[in-house]
Amino acid sequence: MALALGVDTGGTYTDAVLVRDEKDVIASAKSLTTRADLAIGVGKAISTVLQRAQVSPDQVSMASLSTTLATNALVEGQGGRVALVYIGFKQADLDRHGLKDALKGDPAVVLSGGHTHAGAEAAPLDIEALLSFLDSHSGVSGFAVAAQFATRNPAHELEAARIIAEKTGAPVTCSHHLSAKLNGPKRAVTAVLNARLIGMIDRLIGRAQDQLLDLGISAPMMVVRGDGALMSAEQARDRPIETILSGPAASIVGASWLTGAENALVSDIGGTTTDIALIRDGKPAIDPAGAQVGGFRTMVEAVAMRTHGLGGDSQVHVKTEGLAGGVFLGPRRVLPVSLIAAEHPEIVHPILDAQLRATTVGEHDTRFARRVPGLPAEGLGPREDALLDRLGDRVAPLSELLKTRMESGALTRLVDRGIVQVSGVTPSDASHVLGRLTSWDSEAARKALELVARKRVGTGDVLAATPEALAEMIVAQLTEQTALTLLETAFAEEIEDFGLSATDLARHVLTQKGLDRHRGLLALDAALNVDVIGLGASAPSYYPAAGERLHCNMILPEHTDVANAIGAVVGRLTLRRSGTVTSPSEGRYRVHLESGPQDFTEPEEALEVLQIALKDEAESEIRRAGAEDIRVIVSRDIRTARIEAQDVFVEATVTVEASGRPRVASG
Repeated sequence: MALALGVDTGGTYTDAVLVRDEKDVIASAKSLTTRADLAIGVGKAISTVLQRAQVSPDQVSMASLSTTLATNALVEGQGGRVALVYIGFKQADLDRHGLKDALKGDPAVVLSGGHTHAGAEAAPLDIEALLSFLDSHSGVSGFAVAAQFATRNPAHELEAARIIAEKTGAPVTCSHHLSAKLNGPKRAVTAVLNARLIGMIDRLIGRAQDQLLDLGISAPMMVVRGDGALMSAEQARDRPIETILSGPAASIVGASWLTGAENALVSDIGGTTTDIALIRDGKPAIDPAGAQVGGFRTMVEAVAMRTHGLGGDSQVHVKTEGLAGGVFLGPRRVLPVSLIAAEHPEIVHPILDAQLRATTVGEHDTRFARRVPGLPAEGLGPREDALLDRLGDRVAPLSELLKTRMESGALTRLVDRGIVQVSGVTPSDASHVLGRLTSWDSEAARKALELVARKRVGTGDVLAATPEALAEMIVAQLTEQTALTLLETAFAEEIEDFGLSATDLARHVLTQKGLDRHRGLLALDAALNVDVIGLGASAPSYYPAAGERLHCNMILPEHTDVANAIGAVVGRLTLRRSGTVTSPSEGRYRVHLESGPQDFTEPEEALEVLQIALKDEAESEIRRAGAEDIRVIVSRDIRTARIEAQDVFVEATVTVEASGRPRVASG
């Protein structure tokens, strides 16, 4: 009997499952994700699932981890301080493809160097300027290096990376290691995000491995990639960007395994995000344009997933403009008041009581802050440093912590860096008030909703008459926003083009009237014509109403609350490597390799050399990752041009995919 352990570390919960012989779920467990030390939550979930299954740790033959940590970090704008070394580009190129937004004010240097489309050196690498930049920028947790046409010749990226590693000891991400495609600025964005995530993912994997060993589990550990396949823990540490959408991808694999669905929308609601993808003919589609998360389009191969900042812990915002008022949710995640009160009742309840006794509603009512211990705080400004000193290690109400308006911006920057967490009213609090959830402090949730309900809207009336009325309003808004995200995905995946964007179509008056079953001179009907598989611990609380709104079949499978963890153990190790052959002049066929370009006189010879190099690399890497029964698939995409009645070779891309079953530990 082979037992596989799957663990999913989400923004709110860490889930664990034990699957026997890839057929049966024999036990599952959940524990709160402990951001200060992720190993605590991982350890609790694993210990509980082993106890429930009544198995010893040495019976586990494989462990696999999926995580929404990278996805959540990009959605919430968190991560370490990085620096970009941009070689062969112009200063103005920093504004392209969202590169400036990805840097978030972190340092960058533009150096001369880079290569041409054919792989020849365009200019010498300015090593002196690189060394000067490194001397003047400390407190950087990781470096990203992107050079012009590095996929055609990576020499300058490799040399810059060597110098940076020797001088700083910090991890370095080379853009050509993440994608073999052209488009330097987009590769630079991907490299910057990878560098920003390295420290965070490294801590998660390292502590998870430590926890496995402490519990007596010596089985090899895998990590789920964004396309649903598995990679080794070591590969994930080097390329954490490939774990974006890891949790959602695992949920799709899990949903398919749990339901056997051939065609369905999969909607996974977590604490921070709602992730929606389409299963078509039993397989999730891969996004050909690269994964898009947190407003950034990357060059990472991942499932075609639409990720929205909408979850059980999304911040509730009050709409005070206009006469009607109301609420909207997200995209930022906050600590539910019910959760922070459950952990610190002696602090939270007296302050909520004092706020309830006040004659007016305060701007920062229900809001508390606490520092996340163990995270570095380098490169902060004086306001951030002062705010951290004032906060210390306690839980503080924002009304006391923030002395000036300008300090609100400093607090936001600390939250973006993941150094500080703040609380606020969330749908999870609303569910506690309505009795749908009982995990945390329901009384604190009721006090918080009573405070928010007292806020005035445009008419001068209070937002809601009771905490229960506000809770219903929040849950209804979550249902509405969930329905919109499902509609957007359906319109985006429709084969027929309706002439408007998916966002506009989902919100179009005719779509909404059709969902309302309008009957006048016109009879309008609209519905989703595909099943929806609802996943996530809170899916049973929220998704039946969304199914009713969209007039579709809503499937809530058994083990829906741990589908991500299930998906983590039923996948295969898969690795893809691509390379290019170009023709810089008539009769010359150039192979672009890691060691530099090589020329041949026959196209087939060039293609064979590239194919052998890619196959050797892919097989070697996937074997090191722990795969057995390896299968290799090779594809060629050869582009030609018709010139004087002849097909002339222009360019070819060779892709090698190696896949295998994870090697299990002997008992």
